[in-house]
Amino acid sequence: MSFRNKVKSHAAVVLTSERLQSARRTVREIRRRLSGTPHVVQYFHDVSDPYCHLSVQLLGQLRDKYDVRIEPHLMSRPTSDILPAPEQYRHNVLLDSVRWAKRLGLNAPGNISPEGPVFDLAERRLAAELNGADFVKAASQISQMLWSAKDIPDWPQADPIQARADGDRALQAAGQYLGGTVSYGGECYWGPDRLAYLETRLETLGLGQANPFIVPEISEPTLDAAGQELEFFFSFRSPYSYLALDRVRDLTARSNAKLILRPVLPMLMRGLPVPSAKSSYILKDCAREARRLGIPFGRISDPLGAGVERGYALLDHAEAQGRLAEYCSSFMTAVWSKGMDASTDAGLAYIVTAAGLDWNAARGEIESSHWRDRVEANQARLQQIGLWGVPSFHLAGQSVWGQDRLWVLADLLRGKA
Repeated sequence: MSFRNKVKSHAAVVLTSERLQSARRTVREIRRRLSGTPHVVQYFHDVSDPYCHLSVQLLGQLRDKYDVRIEPHLMSRPTSDILPAPEQYRHNVLLDSVRWAKRLGLNAPGNISPEGPVFDLAERRLAAELNGADFVKAASQISQMLWSAKDIPDWPQADPIQARADGDRALQAAGQYLGGTVSYGGECYWGPDRLAYLETRLETLGLGQANPFIVPEISEPTLDAAGQELEFFFSFRSPYSYLALDRVRDLTARSNAKLILRPVLPMLMRGLPVPSAKSSYILKDCAREARRLGIPFGRISDPLGAGVERGYALLDHAEAQGRLAEYCSSFMTAVWSKGMDASTDAGLAYIVTAAGLDWNAARGEIESSHWRDRVEANQARLQQIGLWGVPSFHLAGQSVWGQDRLWVLADLLRGKA
């Protein structure tokens, strides 16, 4: 490993450490006390986002349980660099929001297009409520009318342009990029999945005692799903894919389903943008998810470029030896938790050997380009099922996105989704 990569790897250990997180929280709390400011939870609302329809309902519960002040913001719709496949994203988010609503007992969004004058009216109404007595209640009511295609009263209204501009700046300052986000004390929590982290933090501060939102996990046991095929789309450069792989392997092994591994190129290697704010949030989010799941994470050697290409060049060899899953697991464990540089022979030899393969037999395949046809076919299949990023899954005719949606896969295997 080069000196530069060693420095980056050690820096990643520090940046993703629980100790640094705790220190930052302590400093933030000291500053808050010295300034005499209340506990403020910022909330960012995008009227076109189904996740916001769920988040604003949960926000009312959060406010009722904890001694916090909600500071609401409107925000603009995400730009193309944030959502490179907006139509696929919106379709998936709507489907996912309906699943979540069913799971949480919330009002689900209807299947309507997030366009047109009704959304403009909803935004103007919410702009008028930003400084009102109870934005959360008003936003929940307006969102319910909007997503159930009911008429929205047209009074009062306000021009949302300045409100969106202010909200966009606040969101950027918080280090996030999507609606449905709440921010507290320097940390962001996007979507229903992450509210448990915020609630635990608020309880630790003595701001309330209530059972935090429980993150859904795979129920035990799953039914025998022999004959079912679960396609798993991932990339060696995706930390979320790393968090998902061994858990998916365990799920399919316990349910007798067949796991089909479909590696694709990382987004940057496909020419898709990944803004710095997105990369930063993903790294921090993966760190806290890894701690919750008990998965080693943080000593990172980014395999972007040569590391990914060399790793993919050995896919066919690993599969021929009946060790494809083991090899993929070994590769991602090495680069995301052991700091192994896959762009070097030493790093790749470690990965191959840890997967139970013979390095001398494998090394002759490193210069092969046959893997490109395999990966291109997988990328075409990913687009065919209506998804664009990883980790993604296809099971029982349904597409699922995200390492935190394995409970959906378990439900599908049981025939309950």
